[in-house]
Amino acid sequence: MAELKNDRFLRALLREPVDMTPVWMMRQAGRYLPEYKATRAQAGDFMSLCKNAELACEVTLQPLERYDLDAAILFSDILTIPDAMGLGLYFETGEGPRFRKIIRSAADVEALPIPKAASDLDYVMNAVKTIRSALNGRVPLIGFSGSPWTLATYMVEGGSSKDFRHIKQMMYATPEVMHQLLDKLAQSVTDYLNEQIRSGAQAVQIFDTWGGVLSPQMYMEFSLRYMRQIVDGLIREHDGRKVPVILFTKNGGQWLETMAEAGADALGLDWTTNIDDARRRVGDKVALQGNMDPSVLYASPERIRAEVADILERFGPGDGHVFNLGHGIHQFVDPASAGVFVDAVHELSAKYHR
Repeated sequence: MAELKNDRFLRALLREPVDMTPVWMMRQAGRYLPEYKATRAQAGDFMSLCKNAELACEVTLQPLERYDLDAAILFSDILTIPDAMGLGLYFETGEGPRFRKIIRSAADVEALPIPKAASDLDYVMNAVKTIRSALNGRVPLIGFSGSPWTLATYMVEGGSSKDFRHIKQMMYATPEVMHQLLDKLAQSVTDYLNEQIRSGAQAVQIFDTWGGVLSPQMYMEFSLRYMRQIVDGLIREHDGRKVPVILFTKNGGQWLETMAEAGADALGLDWTTNIDDARRRVGDKVALQGNMDPSVLYASPERIRAEVADILERFGPGDGHVFNLGHGIHQFVDPASAGVFVDAVHELSAKYHR
């Protein structure tokens, strides 16, 4: 593998000195870019794009051609594991992800296989290898997965949900069934992320998109417990380098102290938590990633720069900050605004690292 020319992102996750704050964007390869829309149209549909290693590589690299980003993230979907379990993932226009088979009973959970990432999800590994080779050491490649709780919500609800009625019913009425499902998913995610690391991912992120819908006690029992199980089972060094792990629970800012004890190297923050408060609460246990509201990118260049400046000032001098949005970039954002954001982070952050 080519030597890494820009390791700013990996160093920041490990709280090592950097010359400026590294930056990437969740969903940086996606619908806000006209070139992405063209490639997706060429692929035919979303899953065909994910399963074509060359096209997945192409869209992963597209934002790096436009912006001075410090990391690339694998182009894939968080629901690849349930799909490999035989649930039949598909996408309805305007509806988001759906499953042909829904998990509602103990028998359903019992029947679920634990996929082998190397064979059942080989298309993801082919994409990781292809992207890593094409990057040629330019920036690190991030691999990722959904958290067990988040994957389970889609599997039990059958798709997106506003009230999480079915999964919360399973959690409260038959907790033993819920735990069995989450344990199978934790085993699957551990194997999946480790296979991504073996294939070339240099850092991994666990996306707990729906952890924030739980009460504190239920979050600890049904979400964080299984993310901790995954972190404990991950490869943390590969090819002579540490492989940092990021945990991101959307709307999880109230649990940062407990999350910081879970064994990850960094915690992702959404925009509902002040980063100065988060830094004070976690101390030097973990790095922090975040956390500008993606909607700021609808504002003027001056307003975008002012928001970047405020977050950098709140974090203050020192290491252990990866700048990111608090969630994925919106599809209606002007690509030029994303460029203003990325450039502002590099330009305005250097003074905090001298």
